[in-house]
Amino acid sequence: MSHPLSYQLYRYEHGLSATEQRAADLRAGAAAAALRDLRLRLGRAFRLRHRVPPAGAVPGSGAAAPTRVLSSVR
Repeated sequence: MSHPLSYQLYRYEHGLSATEQRAADLRAGAAAAALRDLRLRLGRAFRLRHRVPPAGAVPGSGAAAPTRVLSSVR
């Protein structure tokens, strides 16, 4: 919404009415909540995840130990 410069100067000098101040506070609160939600979503998206080793490299599974091949030729 556009107001004449004289009205804008008047509002700057005299401040906002109570109704205008409440509306501005609501807009600021909504913007702050949106930014907080965005920050949380981005934090979840880019959070470093714990590295899980591949299934074959899990200690205790036996797959990580070297296997011995017995020769059938003596």
